[in-house]
Amino acid sequence: MSERRNIGLELLDIEREMKDLQILYERYFAGTEKREPIKAREKLARSLRQFANRRIVQTDLRFRYQNLAVRFHSYSGYWDRILRLMDEGRFIRGSSALPKAPAPAPPAAAAGGEDEVDRLLTQLQASGSGAGFNREKVARFLGEQRDKIKQTFGDQQVEFRVVVEDGKPRIKVRAKK
Repeated sequence: MSERRNIGLELLDIEREMKDLQILYERYFAGTEKREPIKAREKLARSLRQFANRRIVQTDLRFRYQNLAVRFHSYSGYWDRILRLMDEGRFIRGSSALPKAPAPAPPAAAAGGEDEVDRLLTQLQASGSGAGFNREKVARFLGEQRDKIKQTFGDQQVEFRVVVEDGKPRIKVRAKK
């Protein structure tokens, strides 16, 4: 009976540690904590690994351990994903947990603004067969196509991309999602 009680108390401690670790990570992602709680995470992982090699006869305690282990691995995946987003610059500390969608482009950029023309010209030149294009040609083409694009897509935001078909570069337009 005392072994069952000891295992139950250890599982309860692990559960409390996991809750504390979850709170520490949320604080870290919110920006109130400056350092990631790596040591607390390693300690919890070590505690869970010690139970992995232990033989637990009671099914309710084994179920509780497995539930805690799965929950820890699920949280670890979530934390690692957020940390990766932070490294990539797509997650801002102190904001919501999910990365925000980029702000919609101003109407001039959607219909062929200056930066859009430069980007398309660079892509055309990088395609290898776009040597005959210059900035004015690309801007004029987008200007000529503006009414056709407006008829097809309305006021919806669009994006342009360069594709090579039959060895010739083409500018394609599609609606942004």
